[in-house]
Amino acid sequence: MKFEQKVCEHIPGLMRYAFALCGEKAQAEDLVQDCLERALRKRHLWRPASTIKPWLFRILYHIYLNQRGSARYRKESLMENAGENLAEPSGHEAALHCRDAMAAIYRLPEEQRSALLLMVLEGPSYKEAAEILGVNAGTLRSRVSRARETVRKICGEEASKSSAEISGERITQSGVLLQRVK
Repeated sequence: MKFEQKVCEHIPGLMRYAFALCGEKAQAEDLVQDCLERALRKRHLWRPASTIKPWLFRILYHIYLNQRGSARYRKESLMENAGENLAEPSGHEAALHCRDAMAAIYRLPEEQRSALLLMVLEGPSYKEAAEILGVNAGTLRSRVSRARETVRKICGEEASKSSAEISGERITQSGVLLQRVK
């Protein structure tokens, strides 16, 4: 199989991961395009004896890291809370839970978020994911574990706040539960 064909097989996965990292379709498409361009330009660095997927994802991840601090990335990114206060139609609790989970994921430190998104979206082995992110497998396991725990904690707190607000109670930032008295 030709190099180009092998690369093309992984474009959908690259798009999923890029979109999860960027949160915006246009930025994800640009990121994947930059990744593919670099892969074609640097094809001589790929070792045919190894699999191409980790190599491509590593290129994508490194380009993302380089771009996120640049003026272009900061200028084009949307406000973090954009659309958060829009009313949701009733009966869409699953969509609300999904939105809350994604908001929790985007609050994670970059290293944890990248590790969690890669493992959840693409399902590589820990060895392969560690190679993509350029860390040891133990470090990757630790980051994914901490990320999952943090997301569970944040989503649990959000659920508690929602149910308390519905029942007329209010939770302060210090975690003290206040009850409305008539």
